[in-house]
This record gives sequence, C-alpha cells and structure tokens, in this order.
Amino acid sequence: MASASSENNLLFSPLEMMAEAEKFALSKAKKTSGMTMSLAIMAGAFIGLAFLFYITVTTGSADAGWGLSRLAGGLAFSMGLILIVICGGELFTSSVLSSISWANKQISFSKMLSIWGKVYVGNFIGAMFLLLIVSAAGLYQMDNGQWGLNALHIAQHKLHHTWVQAFALGVLCNLLVCLAIWLTFSSANAMTKAAMTVLPVAMFVSSGFEHCVANMFMVPLGIVIQNFAGAEFWAATGTTQAQFSDLTPIHFLTNNLIPVTLGNIIGGSVLVGLANWSIYRRPQLKAANVTAITQTTELTSVKETQMNNNIIVKDIMNTQPVTLSVEMPTAVALDTLLDHNLTSAPVTDIEGRLVGFFSVHDVMVDLWCQDYIPEQGQKVVDLMSRDVVAINASEKLVDVAEFLCIDKEQLYPVSSMGIATSFTTLSLEERAKAMKVNKPHVLPVLEDGVLVGVLSRAEVMKSVRPIYGERLNVVERELESA
Repeated sequence: MASASSENNLLFSPLEMMAEAEKFALSKAKKTSGMTMSLAIMAGAFIGLAFLFYITVTTGSADAGWGLSRLAGGLAFSMGLILIVICGGELFTSSVLSSISWANKQISFSKMLSIWGKVYVGNFIGAMFLLLIVSAAGLYQMDNGQWGLNALHIAQHKLHHTWVQAFALGVLCNLLVCLAIWLTFSSANAMTKAAMTVLPVAMFVSSGFEHCVANMFMVPLGIVIQNFAGAEFWAATGTTQAQFSDLTPIHFLTNNLIPVTLGNIIGGSVLVGLANWSIYRRPQLKAANVTAITQTTELTSVKETQMNNNIIVKDIMNTQPVTLSVEMPTAVALDTLLDHNLTSAPVTDIEGRLVGFFSVHDVMVDLWCQDYIPEQGQKVVDLMSRDVVAINASEKLVDVAEFLCIDKEQLYPVSSMGIATSFTTLSLEERAKAMKVNKPHVLPVLEDGVLVGVLSRAEVMKSVRPIYGERLNVVERELESA
C-alpha cells in the first residue's frame, strides 16, 4: 500500500507528461461512438452546472469589486473542469488535443475530425438537457429576478464582440483550458489533478475569454429568459424584453459560436497539443536511427500461364493500411494490431516513408528471450525488422502469386555458375508441391520509393478466385426421416 501511495503522488517530468498526453489523445480514438457521445453529453451538462455556479456567485456582488467578483466566479466555474477530469467526461475543448495522435500518425485526419464532431454534438445535447431542467425550475427568478438579469447581461455581452475579438478570445480560452488539462498529466493523484485545473480555469473565466461549450449553455439560457420570462420578472428587475432583443439563435451562431469554436481549436490543438509535440516528440522521431526503405523486389514468372496478366498490384492492394511509428511504445503498437485483427504492419517515419516491419512474431520471440519480462521503455524501433520485402505497385498479380508460393532456388537448385547442385527424378509440379516456402504474409507496396499500400495473401487470393468460376450457392437439404 505504501508503494502504491508514493507512486500515486509521483510528479512526472515534462517529457513523461508528453507520454501521458499521447495516451490521453489516443484513448479518445479507442472509445466507441456510443461511449463518446454519452461522455460528451455528461461533459456538456457539467460545464452548464459550472456556469450556474458562476452566475450565483457573481449575482449581487457589485460591492465586492469588479476583479474580486470575477475571480470568485472563475474559482466557482473551475468545478466544471474538475468534474470532467475526475469523472472522465469528453469535452470538445480538450478533445482537440487528439491532434497529437494525428501528428504521430496513429489516427487519420478524418478520424480526428470525426472525434471532434461527435464530442461537439454531445456537448451541445448535454447543455440543452440542463437548460431544459433549469428553465423548468425557474432559477432566473432567484434574488427577486437579479439572478436572471445577471444571466441576461452575461449572455448579451458575449454577442457584442467583433468576429476577430471572439476568435482571439476563443484562442486564449482554450490555451488555458488545454494547459489545465496538460497540468493534470503531471500526476496520477486525483486530488492533484483537480487542484491543477483551478487557476488556469479561474483566469480564463475572470478575464472574459470565450469557451464554446460554456456558451452553448450560457447564451441559450439568456435567449430562453428573454423569450419566456413573465411580466413580473421584467417589473421586478426594472428592465424590458426589448433591451435584450439581440439575444437570438442566429446572432449567437454567427457572432459567437462559430468564431469562438474556431479559436478554441487553434488554442488547444495547435498552441498546446502540436506545440508540445514539436518540442518533445518530433525531435525524437527525427533522431530515430532509421533510413527509408525504397528498394523493391523484382518479380518474374518462371512459367507461362493463362491467367489475366493485366491485373497489377495497384489495382488490388489496400491503400489505407494500418501503419506504426518508430517511436511508438511496444504496448501501444500491439494494441493497434489487436484492435485491427492484424499480426503485422509496416513501420513508417515522421514523413510516412517505409523504414521497417513490425510483427507479433518478433514480439513473441523477444518475450521468450526476456523470460516474458518485457524491457521497460521498449519501442517499435527496437523490435521491428529492417529486412523487408517490398514490391512495386506496378507488378503483375500473376508474378506476385508465384512469388508467394514458389521458391525458385529450391525449384531450380543451381550454383552461381548455373551448374545443378542436386538431381531428382521428381517432376516440376512435384518439386513445387514438396518444397517448404517461407514468404511474408503481407507485402508493403512502394511507388517511386514511397509507401502507397500493402498487399496480403488474402487480397491476392480474392483476385485469383474468379479462375474457379462464379460463386456457387450451396443449398443444404434436410434429410427426411424414414
């Protein structure tokens, strides 16, 4: 227990924090759509709850001074991010840190955008769900309507920025939010993580920076109050509905939500995620002592066939293969292979060039050699094979099929001088069927020295299958009992 406790209070170095950030970013891609949406709805509601706390704390606090009042509100609002960090919610403004996984080539650009989109929609649903409950509860009537008036002023103020101001305030906001999340990577202790988020969040809220998810709740709350508050509310606050006529959905969307969202993306994904990746990870990737594999194996057939010679590798290969990076931890690489039901995958450098091949066979051999105690800090570059058989995208299918099943040196055993080294009475076909051939199950495909896909035995066989004619639909007949 003591060791577990000390380990729990351990503070990580900046480089170790980068590794934690990579795990955080990749974890978002591993969640199912249902889980992502559910956690995003929860996070949207948490941020809405935090804004309720902010409104309550700042209502009627004019005598406390402008700065102190906003500081108190900012400290109260930090409850939202604490709930998300501890409870595991998916918040759009922190999900943009998945740009790290994209930079590491662990996920595609479209996958990254898909994650952002699902979280964004989920956050909006969560904010609307809380808004419905708050509206039904009539919270805007608290303190003789001053609570609702405070909410109206906050919402209206958010719509009076210029487009550039809203964008810049969005950048500043998510710079701080993602820095708060980054600080949580310094420790595994829940209390420490919670404490780390308070001051960055308090600063962005008290300074008036713009957060798209918070605004998804705050501005619609003002719109609801403006449209549905009764005459007694306006009489109690000494204001009129017309004073807040600019609180409309279209005005909110164009003057606030769009520019703030774009600013949040830049502030989080670029200024925090990609900036730290460039400092801590990119130099390691570039420094990896690997050179690109650009040579391909030339394939030629030893016999003429009647098979279609017009089909080439480029027509049948997998153009979107799973690839691994040289600096990827072995455990992460194995998880990637297992998640895609693969046993091997090509390894690429930071520029996407082929540098090796990683397989579960290599891992199992290494585990055996290490008495099944894996080496700490082991990476793909430590286990991958550099002896890679790659083929050209323009090779013919018939040549690839022969290459995978025939070993010419065994079929025609001759010396370098062309003199036969063994003699047999077996026919050519008998020798072919008797030989033991050890060829890769997956072949990287290069075009002009660049990796463009992979070709597996299954894809080769799928292309060869038409030789047997059309697929037969076998109908099973039940045997009638005598």
